[in-house]
Order: sequence, then C-alpha cells, then structure tokens
Amino acid sequence: MEPNDISVGLDIGTTKIVAMIGRKNEYDKIELLGIGKAKSLGVHRGVVNNITQTIQSIQQAVDEAVSVSGVQISDAIVGIAGQHIRSLQHSDYITRPNSQEVIDESDLEKLENQVHKLVMLPGEEIIHVLPQEFKVDGQGEIKEPIGMYGGRLEANFHVVVGQVSSIRNIGRCIKSSGLSLGGITLEPLASADAVLSQEEKEAGVALIDIGGGTTDLAIFKDGIIRHTAVIPFGGNVITEDIKEGCSIIEKQAELLKTKFGSAWPGENKENEIVSIPGLRGRDPKEITLKNLSKIIHARVVEIVEQAFVEIRNYGHEETKKKLIAGIVLTGGGAQLKHIKQLVEYITGMDTRIGYPNEHLAGDTEESISSPMYATAVGLLMKGLRDKKKVYEMSQNSPIDQSDKEDESEQENQEESNKEVVKKPLFERWSDKFKEFLDNAE
Repeated sequence: MEPNDISVGLDIGTTKIVAMIGRKNEYDKIELLGIGKAKSLGVHRGVVNNITQTIQSIQQAVDEAVSVSGVQISDAIVGIAGQHIRSLQHSDYITRPNSQEVIDESDLEKLENQVHKLVMLPGEEIIHVLPQEFKVDGQGEIKEPIGMYGGRLEANFHVVVGQVSSIRNIGRCIKSSGLSLGGITLEPLASADAVLSQEEKEAGVALIDIGGGTTDLAIFKDGIIRHTAVIPFGGNVITEDIKEGCSIIEKQAELLKTKFGSAWPGENKENEIVSIPGLRGRDPKEITLKNLSKIIHARVVEIVEQAFVEIRNYGHEETKKKLIAGIVLTGGGAQLKHIKQLVEYITGMDTRIGYPNEHLAGDTEESISSPMYATAVGLLMKGLRDKKKVYEMSQNSPIDQSDKEDESEQENQEESNKEVVKKPLFERWSDKFKEFLDNAE
C-alpha cells in the first residue's frame, strides 16, 4: 500500500476530541485503523480558550489512535466550528483571454482565487469558497463548466468566513501536538459528507449536528450546499440546566441526561423517580423523570427553533427551495430519546437520525457508527479524498508526455500537475504556517 493512502481526521469538539486514522479498502469503504478519544477541556462553544489543555487532549487522543493502529501519523484534517463562523453569498466572474479554448481547472481556480481576495471585516478570514452554480456567457444553471467554450465565466459562491485568531489558535494546538495541519474544514460540511446520501442532497435536506458546545447546520438542495450556520449552544446547556434545576454536580447531570433523559415530557409518569447520591454524607436527592424531561424539553426546543429560523432564512417556504428530504439529526445530541419526534413536531418536516455507517467498512464496531462520530468520519473522508487527488495527479502526469520531451520537462509537468491540486488546498495554509511559526515563538 502506498504511504499516502492513510489519513487522519481530528474533531476538536467542546466535549470530546476524537482522532480517527483510516484508509480505503478495496470496496472503496473506509477501514478504521485506530480511534482515540479524549475529554476536551480547553474548548468552549467550539472555540479554543485554553491552548495548553487543548494540546494535552489532542495528544492524548492522537496517542491512543496511534497505539491502537500502530501507524505513525504526521498530519491531520481538522474541523472548525464556533460562534464566530458566518457565511455569505457572493457572485464573481472572470473574462477569459481566449474563448476558443475550453474552460479547464485553471479557470475555475482563477475564479476561486479571486473570491479569496474579497475584503473581509478586520480579523476575519475566508475558510471555504464553495461554488453553487456557474454561468458561461450568460447561460445559467451550469453545474460543471469544465470542457465548455466561453469567454465570460461567472459563478455564485457560498463563502464561509471565520475569525483569524480562532483558526490560528487551532493551528497552534495542532503544531504543538507534533502534527502538521493537512487542511481545515467546516464541521457541518464534514458531518454532511458522513451521513447524507446523494439523493437527499439532490432533494433538499437540512443537516442539524447537535454537539456539546455548538449546533451546526448545513442545507443542501440540488446537490449543492446552499446555507451553513453555527448556533452557539448544544448539549452542554442542557446539562447545565439540569445541574442548576436539580442542584446536582455536572457529572451527575450528564449521566441523568444520557441515561434517563427524554426530549418529550409527556412520556414519563408522575411517579418515576431517580435517586441521586448526596455529596459526602448528605442525604440522596430524589428527582422525578417528568421534571427532568421538562428541563431537557425546554432547552431542546430552544436549540431546534434556532436551527429552524436558519432553515427559514434560507427560504424553505419557497416552492423552488423546498427541502423534500426534510431534516437529518446527527452529533451526540441526536442520541437523546424522542428528539426525532420533537423536531418533527416543531418543524413539521420529515426527520431521521443520521449515522455515519454508510461509508465505513462492514466490520466496523457498532459504537463507532454512532452519530457522535459523524464529524470525525467526515474529516477522515476528506483527508482520504485529498490524498487520493494529489496522488493521482502526481501519477498521471508523466504518462501523458510524449517520449520526445526530456526528463526535466516531465518533472516540470509533474510538479505543475501537483500544483493544480495542491494549490487551492494547501496554498492558503502554507502562508499561514509561516505566520504560525513566526508567532509561535
């Protein structure tokens, strides 16, 4: 096996940090070689707020994954979320010097790089530029312009923007953990990769990923990403409320939520009671499951309504923009009992729970295909795709050359071919790394 067919996804979450090492098997499914999980201590609402603790947690997760898999790793694809993420729509065009030549990859790259030069608010930076659809010489609704003739190429873009300092802090944590940053991806996009089918993306679907600190949203229609948002609260606020409402410690609140919690208060009888041991010699506390459900219900309703506001902002009510496949719930919060019914009740949209098992090899442990690992699986998938692209480009180039051309030209061709892929992926990060190195000292 080539050394570059193994990749790593690193999900830096608010409650947990997951490192996943995997490769593609012969059926094009992902075979997990190792997975490591650590409690995340230095992250608040998706944003790193304690560098030292985050580095320790990353190292712990990575070491565990490495020892399980026996594979040494050097770089990782990392997810980014947090309340500083915002997205906007932008249209741009280029005029091609020679309309007698067909549009190729370099034209798209030129157009995309032009969008990267957009002036953002101070302290903000573009993370993703995602083309929605193209126009060639005024002819609209083109999904794939490569190979067409035309002088003017324009496109609508979905641009995702984040805070420079937050992105750099993540980079700093990765670097100090002894890894290099292979790329950075918006977490809802990674989760969508892992749990949504192509049919759902075509029909129109909203992915709601309820994490510990943030709830991420991604909306697809006609196979294209249309809207992304990060809502700055998730499962942790539910735990917090249970803690306050029942006067118990966080650990007990978390256990209560996961073991007995339900998003639907009508479910529990009045007389169902859980007894919680008191602190050091105090009497145990008795909590009715009905009250517990009421607390959880109030918070979940708030989270789901926020997400529904975003779905309406996208324009779900318009006939053309209708999300036929409804909602897919994923992330740790999707494991809450009866949450599917509650979401259907609030939004009136079909809902299912998304498990990331479609892309995993058949013999994967069941615990790993849980919704809480959706982001990590999606990041791993992206890493494998990127490596495959770079590898294919480096393989293809010399074959196309005729024998007349000398070695050095072949090498140049190979290099430039590698550049085609590497540039949009890695160019922005190489510059940033120089900055990291300058500022890390």
